[in-house]
Parts: sequence; C-alpha cells; structure tokens
Amino acid sequence: MNSHPQKIPVGISSCLLGEAVRYDGGHKSNDYVRKTLGEYFQFVPFCPEVESGMGTPRPPIQLRHTDQGIRCVVVKDHSVDVTDSLNNCAEKQHDWLAGLCGYILKKDSPSCGMERVKIYRNDFADRNGTGLFAQHLKTHFPLLPMEEEGRLGDPRLRENFIQRVYVMYRWKQLNEASATPRALTEFHARHKLIAMSHDQNSARELGRLAASADKKNIHQILPEYGAQLMLCLKKTATPGNHVNVLQHIQGYLKKSLESDDKAELCETIERYRLGQLPLIVPITLLRHHFRRQPDPFIEQSYYMTPYPQELTVLNEI
Repeated sequence: MNSHPQKIPVGISSCLLGEAVRYDGGHKSNDYVRKTLGEYFQFVPFCPEVESGMGTPRPPIQLRHTDQGIRCVVVKDHSVDVTDSLNNCAEKQHDWLAGLCGYILKKDSPSCGMERVKIYRNDFADRNGTGLFAQHLKTHFPLLPMEEEGRLGDPRLRENFIQRVYVMYRWKQLNEASATPRALTEFHARHKLIAMSHDQNSARELGRLAASADKKNIHQILPEYGAQLMLCLKKTATPGNHVNVLQHIQGYLKKSLESDDKAELCETIERYRLGQLPLIVPITLLRHHFRRQPDPFIEQSYYMTPYPQELTVLNEI
C-alpha cells in the first residue's frame, strides 16, 4: 500500500547532506537524514546563503533588531546587511519549491532555522526568531510539512513529519489525477483514522467536506479539503486520540475475537494509554488479528501502515 515508483521530493538544507556550504567551509551531515530518510526521500538540497552569492567560506551572519525592523547582518560588521539578497533569492525558488512534499531545515540558522533562532539586540539575544528562508517557506507554502533536523530526534515529531510528507505525496497524486468526488471520498476513507488521531473535530469536518463534493463543486472542495487536512495533521497526535482510534478499530473485531484475545487487546491499549508501551505494540497486535479476520475498511486505511515499515517509529519509548 505504501510502495512508490519513485522517491518523494523533499527539500533540505544542503549542509545536512554533508555539502561543505557552512560559513566556515564545513557541513552538518546528519546520518539519520542521509542514510534512513534518504532511502525514501529524493532530497533537493538548497543553501540560501550560498545561492544568494555569499560564497564559502564567508563571514557569519545573525538576525538583529534594528530601526528598520529585524534584519540579517554580518556579525562583525552590522552595516553589511544581507536581508534583501536572501529574500530576493528565496523569491526566485518558487517553481521547484511548489513541487516538494516536505522540507528539512537546519536548526538555529539565521537563514534556515524554523524556530527559536537568536535575534540580537545590542549584546543580548532572545530565541524567538525564524530564519529568513524558513519564514519565506512558512509564508508562501504554509501547508508544506516542515521540520528541523534537531527536532527529528523526538519520536513523535519525527513520526508526525514523516506521516505528513507521505500524506502530502498522496494528496498531490490525487490532484494530478483530476480527482472526482468518488476519488476524494475514497481518499478520505483511507485517511480518516489518521485525521482522528490528530484532531477528532477536524476529522469530522473533513468527512462532511468530502461528503459534500459533487461534480459541480469538486474544484472548490479539493483545495479546501487539502488545506484543512494538512492543518489537522500539523497538530501532533496525542495518546488520548490514538486510544480512541485504537478502540474504534477494535470495534471491527468484536464479533470475531475470543474473550482472551479481547482481554489481551484491551490490556495492551490500556498499557499504551498509561505510557508503558509504545504505539507500535497495540498496532502490531491489531494487524495480527486483521490478518486472520480481514476487514475491507481497515485493510484500505493508512492508519496502521502510514508509510514504509522500515521508517516505523510509532512513538518508541
């Protein structure tokens, strides 16, 4: 269900792939990104500082509060302002950025940092800034799944990002195939449980939206559905919501489970709720039961297999 004829296009800060583009001529190669995600993602590397003409090596830059607002300047000479060149460079990247299904950014960077980037005022700095290129992505591609390489160390954030990339990939495929109301309904059915694990109310609204599509309004409904879906998935799934989904799935087995199997499944879900087991344990148990008692809805759902099993973390403890 998750096999793809080609890798998924994902943008990335060039230094994370080992390219020597840092201000000091070095890199920040990330093994997990290169060796694991690189098996499934077709990385498109980009360094806004190099592409804007700053060269390598180069004087380091920083964000600073100025009379003209927040500007990006050279650390040792604040009169050298590179804000406009970085912003102009970002504006020229629209075509290839529009084809991406995700982006991995370098943390703390004044150009690529997604959050908590230092902004200096005199000799003091607060950590509430966003790199200029990262801000361009957020402004012009607000639905694009984005994450920093540092935050990928958190299992829930990593899983959330990978899941959103795969959903975006499938969503783009749906749109490229000139989606029909029926195709949208089927897409929603396969992603309904995923949406429920992120936000129950949003999932219900997505269901109503998909059900309202017809031949006359499908072109209006599609972008609205896509936007609401990606905003829903941006909210990190909670254990409580996962428990609701797991119990919902369990309901499809109520007529086929023996009493001891049912007790084991209930106990496993409860231990997950208490934080004693990772999500993969009840999911693996449910997969086992559905291999014995297949159900067409569950079989088509992406909830228990949202992406290739080799990438599965499912909230490791």
